[in-house]
Amino acid sequence: MLLQSPFRRKLPIGKLIAISVLSAVAVVALFPMYWLFVNALTPITSTPPLTPILTPAFRFDNFERLFGGTRYYTNWMLNSLIVSLATTAWHVVFDTMAGYAFAKRRFPGRDLLFALLLSTLMVPIHVTLIPTYIITRALGLIDTLLGVILPGTATVFGIFLMRQYIKTLPSELEEAARIDGCSELRVFWEIILPLCKPAVAALAIFTFVRYWNDFLWPLIVLNRPQNYTLTVGVANLQGEFMTDWGIIFAGAAMAALPMIVFFLAFQRYFLEGIRMGALKG
Repeated sequence: MLLQSPFRRKLPIGKLIAISVLSAVAVVALFPMYWLFVNALTPITSTPPLTPILTPAFRFDNFERLFGGTRYYTNWMLNSLIVSLATTAWHVVFDTMAGYAFAKRRFPGRDLLFALLLSTLMVPIHVTLIPTYIITRALGLIDTLLGVILPGTATVFGIFLMRQYIKTLPSELEEAARIDGCSELRVFWEIILPLCKPAVAALAIFTFVRYWNDFLWPLIVLNRPQNYTLTVGVANLQGEFMTDWGIIFAGAAMAALPMIVFFLAFQRYFLEGIRMGALKG
């Protein structure tokens, strides 16, 4: 009897419907990104066409005007890179240390303090903008990249993510290290941190993507065009009386491209981070 080819097997109706629905949702979700790159590769000056262009012209006029006519575009990309990398580094250090303390160390009021920390997730970010701005101004950090970086050196989500992962690690490893004479800091750096590589990678990716795309806080803090991040700079390309939409589409495409490549290269860490965030505490 001939073996039936796996390609000729019929899919269950339910699975076929699920695949069809998810494919349709993916097409709808990805169409704005596709339309962005199509417009970036099509010569556009003042007004984009009312009907979406579905086929790109594959011409780089918009990109030539972007790099040739925009004075600080290279500065904006460099500023975004500095802010994203510096904030990610601080998150990895502070969130992991705080997560370790809440997961493995015993001290009075630990659970109550962690509950209070989680409750701040219900506070809208806009509520904290004014006090954060006042503190930043008092420190003399307005219109500096440090003023953008410092308020984001740690987040409750990062602490929660690392705490959930570190709780799954066996405590016997720490106890054995302490018996061998390791200090608390050495236990963290040489035992805990190497075991947290999947969680640290997920946290780093989430943080980098978030601060690369951040717009509101850099818009408030930064004043001079040479200090803008990429998102603020691209938004300021829009003129008061006339807007060169081709340059805006090209700038937005350049800003989105690193994140697309980043996601495709490390998507399994994104999924791992989502799974770890759902672990039972």
